[in-house]
Amino acid sequence: MLLRRAGLLLGCLALCSAIQYTHLDSECAFYLDGAGRTTLYDYSLNLLRGPVGFGAAQPCITFDAINQAYIDARKRIPLKAPAENEEWMPHHVGSFGELLLDITKQLTRTYGLTVDEVEKGLPLIDTSKTLIKEVCPPYLGEVECRPGKYRRLDGLCNNVRNPTWGAANTPFTRLVSPQFADGIDAPRASVLGHPLPIPRIVSRTMHPDEGFHDHAGTVMVVAWGQFMDHDFTLTATPLDPRDKNEPEECCKRPPHLKHPYCLEIEIPDDDYFYHKYGVKCQDFVRSFPAPRPGCRLGSKVPYNTLTGVIDGNTVYGVTDEFGRHLRSGYGGQLRMNPVFSEYGLKDLLPLKLDVPDEGCTRTNASQFCFEAGEIRVNEQLVLTCMHTLMAREHNRIAAELATINPHWDDETLYQESRRIVIAEIQHITFNEFLPIILGKEVMQKFDLIPQKDGYWDGYDTEINPNIIDAFSAAAFRFGHSLLPTAVERWSKAHKFIASKRLSDLIRRPYDLYRAGVMDEYFMGLMNQVAQAMDDSITQEVTNHLLKKPGNRFGLDLVAFNMQRGREFGVPGYMEFRKFCGLPAGETFEELFGTMPNTTVFRYLSIFDHPSDVDLWSGGVSERPLPGSMIGPTFACIIATQMSYIRRGDRFWYELPNQPSSFTPEQLQEIRKIKLSRVICDNTDLIDTIQIYPMVLPDHEINPRVPCKSSIIPSIDLTKWAEFPHAAESQHVPYVSTLDGSYSAYLKK
Repeated sequence: MLLRRAGLLLGCLALCSAIQYTHLDSECAFYLDGAGRTTLYDYSLNLLRGPVGFGAAQPCITFDAINQAYIDARKRIPLKAPAENEEWMPHHVGSFGELLLDITKQLTRTYGLTVDEVEKGLPLIDTSKTLIKEVCPPYLGEVECRPGKYRRLDGLCNNVRNPTWGAANTPFTRLVSPQFADGIDAPRASVLGHPLPIPRIVSRTMHPDEGFHDHAGTVMVVAWGQFMDHDFTLTATPLDPRDKNEPEECCKRPPHLKHPYCLEIEIPDDDYFYHKYGVKCQDFVRSFPAPRPGCRLGSKVPYNTLTGVIDGNTVYGVTDEFGRHLRSGYGGQLRMNPVFSEYGLKDLLPLKLDVPDEGCTRTNASQFCFEAGEIRVNEQLVLTCMHTLMAREHNRIAAELATINPHWDDETLYQESRRIVIAEIQHITFNEFLPIILGKEVMQKFDLIPQKDGYWDGYDTEINPNIIDAFSAAAFRFGHSLLPTAVERWSKAHKFIASKRLSDLIRRPYDLYRAGVMDEYFMGLMNQVAQAMDDSITQEVTNHLLKKPGNRFGLDLVAFNMQRGREFGVPGYMEFRKFCGLPAGETFEELFGTMPNTTVFRYLSIFDHPSDVDLWSGGVSERPLPGSMIGPTFACIIATQMSYIRRGDRFWYELPNQPSSFTPEQLQEIRKIKLSRVICDNTDLIDTIQIYPMVLPDHEINPRVPCKSSIIPSIDLTKWAEFPHAAESQHVPYVSTLDGSYSAYLKK
């Protein structure tokens, strides 16, 4: 039965381009393509449900049928709308996604819809003509936008015509149609109809810890990559109600007490590591389903709680309420903790006091982690260092702008400093990080190289900058291959001091409370060699991830990656090779040359068909492209995503003719920025640094130079000077509300 279903599923996917859809008249919401039939559901179920118009020349789904499905769904799905003046939280949004998914399932069973009709037909239905409109979240309905100078924190109205594009709490986009086992939301299965290999078996077989090292990239590549990953994506999932750590506990609860989203990862009895501790299960919860813009129907789409564009939400947050919480309220400054002020050293991030156990492993009640714009700031100490660096950079810029423009109020100083910091993050990402990851040839092919002067007029209103599911669940997780077993500290004289196991730094950033230690970690990031980009993954994350105090084991990040991709419905590795125009064979032997022979033989030992190989596993196993750290499939996905982010962002720092555009003189100052300058300006002890910290120092091509050297130029913020008489006639004060310069009006 499963084999027949899988064959039908693949057949439907192959026919999708041939199906034409028409929809909407006074009665019909959506015309079906021919008589009633079924692919994944038993035809007898349709007969039992009674006549649905199959005798007509062209049957259709009526608006009344959708309304009835909505009424039935409301009996099962409790909607959790926020109270008035409260922010939309993931569990609020997820409840609406569950409602729409329930309606989709009802219609699919009743009408025997094909996979293609679920994917490409149901989303065409205008649900504003149904009862669904009554409960559709307002930010997914009609939003009127007026372009302003500053971004909204939640990303709404980046695209004036399509207000939800790039916004928080909106669906991931898909490059390739999803592959759910039931066509709607069941995790991906083998193309041959049976379950895929257990993720832990894939992890231990395909990704052992062999400890190879890259010869040029430093651990700073990993640090910046994770910092940017947390600017891009955070999947909405149920969180533990007490400490809000992910994942929610599943393994130790009886079935009647488990969260319905639990999808635990089985650990085999013969596991070489976990059997020593009697571990049989790893906690894992599925993602919430997204309500689509307009509250349209269709198969499950997970959603992103962050904005899709590069907008520094790691520093500033994604909601107005939390954004205000992070601010000091004077001088445009962010709140910080002046713990070292008596030593004349720079501030740390503020203490995490509201939910002190959120994303943090504390050994006693007097220990506190840090608070920043993104909740995973304490995920590991190196990431905390990056958050601290950019928060200090914001405050440094705000202080200097306050001197240059003493007439600016707190709001203007904050918004202008934020605007500059976001531009710096965008420029460093495209000018220093992506060239190392993708290589010059891929950067050129996808038009990702920033201009050296003048404006770049590449904004396209038809480009959606939302994050791609395959980017989030697989491709941008390539950095897991680069993770070191231990993180090193080096002195300002570039001498090794000590190291600490990575697993001992995860959710334990307490070393930073020792004066001068943060600088030593930064020196280590710039001098320690990253591991090679290959299928070898350190046991620090395959056996010890999120290890609890007193335990000798943790979770398996690789198995977690595999399970996330499958529950997202992300197709296998071969489907993305096809999408990227790469050879994609029907036999494992055709992978020889794409990846090491030993890797191919390992795949042969656990997978029955090459199309079953998970995207993340296949992507990290590919041989890197010349001049690149990654293989062609991940390069294609990441470059596609970055192209969308650049071309689909109305506030992109290089753009002309926007209310947010920098002047030509200001833009040239932004182009001076280097990560090395940001590090020099926002640390205490570092006085020499290589020009490009993501690459090992080299006397000729990447020399170490003094921080005071003009080789690492500083931004001249006097280009932002605004004279009072000009301000009176030109400057429009920023108003931190839904309207004002945010310029969004939700239609009641």
